[in-house]
Amino acid sequence: MHCLHFALSGIDAKKNVIVTISSDKGLCGGINSTSVKISRALHKLNSGPDKEGKYVVLGEKAKVQLVRDSKKDIEISISELQKHPLNYTQVSVLADDILKNVEFDALRIVFNKFQSVVSFLPSTITVLSPEIVEREAEAGGKLGELDSYEIEGGETKSEILQNLSEFQFSCVMFNAVLENACSEQGARMSAMDSSSRNAGEMLDRLTLTYN
Repeated sequence: MHCLHFALSGIDAKKNVIVTISSDKGLCGGINSTSVKISRALHKLNSGPDKEGKYVVLGEKAKVQLVRDSKKDIEISISELQKHPLNYTQVSVLADDILKNVEFDALRIVFNKFQSVVSFLPSTITVLSPEIVEREAEAGGKLGELDSYEIEGGETKSEILQNLSEFQFSCVMFNAVLENACSEQGARMSAMDSSSRNAGEMLDRLTLTYN
């Protein structure tokens, strides 16, 4: 199913929705600022006279930063996603809610991919709408190999693409949310370790001064 992997950023899309994944709490270094910076760059890149850019924001930290200059472009804002342990059912309901309430040609998901306790990699995955996928396939573009697959059963190609698109988006969202949560915890551990070490050094200096 390699030709149905919709992580394609070069295909022309008029309606772009940037899904920014962040945390609700701070004290985790620059992980949230990095996501917001990339989201703003994508918004600028995908805006213009014949293009429209919108935001879907997960997490209070990204919302606080984006609302300053892009309040009118925020379609949906969701917080307290990690109030309970993350699972696929929870994220798939969230993904379905986004698909029902946002018009898009391309969803640009921005998150941080976990590398190690002290390292994370800012990442972006593009998910195309079924209409764009079908258009590209018919035009013989980057998804031109789509017609080489046989369709069994009574469903049309449009219906299959719709189902695959919904399932793929929920899977990508689940992966992105988990990766970002791991990165957040790693960054928080690193930030707290540095703070504790700095506080200890300050205490040692003050103790020596007093004595």
